[in-house]
Amino acid sequence: GGHNWNLTSYDHNLATRQAYYTRCGVSPDDRDEVYFRSSSYSGSLNGGETHTTSNYLGDKSSPGWDLHDIWLDPTDGDRFLMAFDGGVAITENRGESWYRVQLPIAQMYHVTADNAIPYNVMGNRQDGPSLHGPSNTRTAGFWSNGIITRGEWRDVGGGESGFATPDPTDPNIVWSSASGSGARGGIVVRYDVRTGQYRDVEVWPMSTGGWPAEDLRYRFQWTFPLLISPHDNETLYVTSQHVHRTRNRGQSWEEISPDLTTNDKSKQTISGGLTPDNIGVEYCCVIYAFDESPVQEGVLWAGTNDGLMHVSRDGGDTWTDVTANIPNLPPDGVVRSIDASKWDVAKAYITIEHHQVGDFAPRAYRTEDFGESWTLITAGVDNDPVDYTRYLLEDPVRPGLLYLGTESMLYVSWNDGASWQPLMNNFPHTPVYGLVVQEHFNDLVIGTYGRGFWILDDLGPIQQITDEIAASPAHLFEPRDAYRLRPVTEPMAMFEDWAAGENPPRGGSINYWLGGEGGGRVQLRIENSAGETVRTLNGTSEAGVNRVWWDFTGEGVQQIKLRTKPLFADWYPMPEDFRPGGGGGFFGGGGPLQPPGTYTVTLVVDGEDVGSESLTVLKDPNSEGSLADIRAQTALVSEIMTDRNRAAGLVNRIELLRRQIYDLRPVLEEAGDAEDVISAGAELDARLIEVEDRLITLRNTGGGDGVRWPAMIVSQLSSLQNGVATADFPPTDQQGEVHTILRQRLNEVEADFDAVVADELAEFNRVLQQRLGRVITTDQ
Repeated sequence: GGHNWNLTSYDHNLATRQAYYTRCGVSPDDRDEVYFRSSSYSGSLNGGETHTTSNYLGDKSSPGWDLHDIWLDPTDGDRFLMAFDGGVAITENRGESWYRVQLPIAQMYHVTADNAIPYNVMGNRQDGPSLHGPSNTRTAGFWSNGIITRGEWRDVGGGESGFATPDPTDPNIVWSSASGSGARGGIVVRYDVRTGQYRDVEVWPMSTGGWPAEDLRYRFQWTFPLLISPHDNETLYVTSQHVHRTRNRGQSWEEISPDLTTNDKSKQTISGGLTPDNIGVEYCCVIYAFDESPVQEGVLWAGTNDGLMHVSRDGGDTWTDVTANIPNLPPDGVVRSIDASKWDVAKAYITIEHHQVGDFAPRAYRTEDFGESWTLITAGVDNDPVDYTRYLLEDPVRPGLLYLGTESMLYVSWNDGASWQPLMNNFPHTPVYGLVVQEHFNDLVIGTYGRGFWILDDLGPIQQITDEIAASPAHLFEPRDAYRLRPVTEPMAMFEDWAAGENPPRGGSINYWLGGEGGGRVQLRIENSAGETVRTLNGTSEAGVNRVWWDFTGEGVQQIKLRTKPLFADWYPMPEDFRPGGGGGFFGGGGPLQPPGTYTVTLVVDGEDVGSESLTVLKDPNSEGSLADIRAQTALVSEIMTDRNRAAGLVNRIELLRRQIYDLRPVLEEAGDAEDVISAGAELDARLIEVEDRLITLRNTGGGDGVRWPAMIVSQLSSLQNGVATADFPPTDQQGEVHTILRQRLNEVEADFDAVVADELAEFNRVLQQRLGRVITTDQ
């Protein structure tokens, strides 16, 4: 009953990211049968002493990913439910299989709409992709019955947070922003709907996973702004603590502002205390809202999540802090939205909220003099306490007509915010995170954090209403233009898609024949046009025709073999030989993709070459990149691979030394009178740890530790390779700059290791040889 407790497990998989999701459930008919839910799913039959863990990304026996809640039927131990970021999973056989239900409760961070006909709605969904889907599918068949099926939606690059913003002149181009979980913030991609490919043009592609904000060059928050200039679709803005601008499609970025935040270092420290949760994007002191005047180019507005407002009237050359002009504004607010007026260059609307510091008052303001004075405009917004303001939008047709989204309501004002009234109808009470008017259809498109996207069709009546019309017995509003859309064929629509097709393996198929009864050792050696072996594949050895697929990648990076336990984790169950070390995070780059060209494939049976054939690898015709682009990309990826292998080799040499030091200790203790050697070994181990900890995170035990501690050189190189290798594009300037920095860091670590070998290791071996007549070495 809680009087006594026994510790049954240290394993972090049972309680990853404790501040976010940690809970367990106990079977109603077996007190030792326990289910743990966190980022992964674990179960134990002996009260947690041992357990199995599965992750939905790689194990379909798991109910889902990022698991938040569990309910066990108190009358039936076979039946329980799990709530996870993708929906709900139900089992009636104690977790042997799951029925998964996707619920209409998507959490959308923002919303945009393009100018296609019909137009598409875009936005980024929590724990889902950056989405693009039609406002009208034009289907009229039996199966779809006019609905917009999930199959109509597609990923447009980016990620679960941030924006998906269409080019105003070309609906096939979408700019998406995101912050990668445990990887880095500031991700920006340019996506082409026609090719289905995107280019990564991240502002500063340095991995931030595990790092507190105070140690970073740029603080990119989870849902940082991305804006295409209304005056030039080649000019884009994104924000960290600075405003960044590109005028060459992300090939390079420039800072056009100083740090516009308070830069309060006390709010930028490591999070979580004993259980850090530095996901690499949840930062204070960042620019949270940004806009440019549609009336005059270069008039820029920036608001932060630590309560500051700035304006620039010269394209970012100078900035004016106008925060003090906002009446009765408490500190520590979050500027949630800025809408620069379409009618007046000096006019703008902002929303600021303080709910995270316990202040739930609605705050929306209007300025008509570039922020020199502000007017509070929240009369009628009174759904206390969940009406703190989220998003305010000016109507593009009628001056003074405004729309306001709060944490629970949608409002409208016809008098420039002097008073508001609800605009709900069948709209659910839900947080309104984004509003946009799709102008040539004249629809209000709404992004909510909990109920997905909503569309209020045809704003004409709201735009045309007057007091006279409201007082009249009847009135016919002027109808909008309507497209005479013709139906199109429908997509395959099923409730639970058991009939999903299966793609062939990616790459080139290599087929060969083995006569007789088959058998023997079969390999396929692949050489490029220069005669260099780029990959050796193991083949099957069945009699008859065999097939092996080459995925066009070269040999992977040297395996890291960790022969010691993680630091401060004596409980860790160490394998007999080694534990594999990675560092690539979720999306670490593997072997380099080989460029288009002609390759020679040689069949090798039992060590003898049997025959050779040519294999031509053709360029993807849908790819934007040229062969020159691919060559430049391949060259940088090859350099990064060289550095990854060099870093892996250093880690392996260090681990071999440390393992030998640990294995020698009991031998020395048994020999007796060896304190000098044991002490020298401890000093050598400490120096080796100092060097190794700059290459990999030695405290990483798995189980979510990748976001607790900073990504080091091995992880950063892997992350950089993954970004460089995205689609067929040349490396960006910043990718080359980051690689130069990481290579220099690696050179410094290598030099320090050589110094340890020359000094501390040599001294330790001298003492050890005197005692035992042997030495330790970095050779296997």
